[in-house]
Amino acid sequence: MEAMPCQSQRLGPRPHDEPTAAGGGTTTTRLIRFAEPGEDSGSASSSSNGVAAAAIPAGEGGAAPLGPQLKLLPMNDQLRELQTIIRDKKSSRGDFVFSADRLIRLVVEEGLNQLPYTECTVTTPTGHKYEGVRFEKGNCGVSIMRSGEAMEQGLRDCCRSIRIGKILIQSDEETQRAKVYYAKFPPDIYRRKVLLMYPILSTGNTVIEAVKVLVEHGVQPSVIILLSLFSTPHGAKSIIQEFPEITILTTEVHPVAPTHFGQKYFGTD
Repeated sequence: MEAMPCQSQRLGPRPHDEPTAAGGGTTTTRLIRFAEPGEDSGSASSSSNGVAAAAIPAGEGGAAPLGPQLKLLPMNDQLRELQTIIRDKKSSRGDFVFSADRLIRLVVEEGLNQLPYTECTVTTPTGHKYEGVRFEKGNCGVSIMRSGEAMEQGLRDCCRSIRIGKILIQSDEETQRAKVYYAKFPPDIYRRKVLLMYPILSTGNTVIEAVKVLVEHGVQPSVIILLSLFSTPHGAKSIIQEFPEITILTTEVHPVAPTHFGQKYFGTD
């Protein structure tokens, strides 16, 4: 079976591993993986806040590539290891949940970094003035049940008092179309920035239905930030084509998504 390539990474020699001549021959250069967040590889470009804006190649029919609405966390070996453990079928549930929670925390932290803030000045215990920032109030989270609930604790760990709504969407057995069964939001959600949580984007249909429900409650797509761990090109493309103003934040865009995530995380596999 062909191995899935690492996104935003390549194999290359270490800078200090130079070939040495020995009897007319050369030694084999040691190859390692390394991230190049500042290099434009054609698949992502670095944004001003360090998050890479992904560009999915145009498909059939000359469709335009996705723009800055799709953002990728900068790749490094720590991030890749977490992705590897989650994808590995041999991983124990304990290792899986531990790695998933770490990856969720990284995505949530970067999602919060996308929210608006205001500059402020505070006084330190030594009496000095410090010019910093303070996030604006009026944010909330919304998890798409059931797998999205795995991300709730990561958000609460960062924002202790944040309000979190829920949406339950399941596929109809006859039509196979996503159908909304339950939705509960803060009453003033139309005034808030929304962190929509759904770890795996496969087809994008579930998220599209969830965003439609939010729009029906007065939420503008431009204030929705979708937090996801893994996405397929088709899923991300479908969502952005339906809602061009939405922001998607994920760690990887790959044709094969770990769709076993929810079952493994909650121990129902």
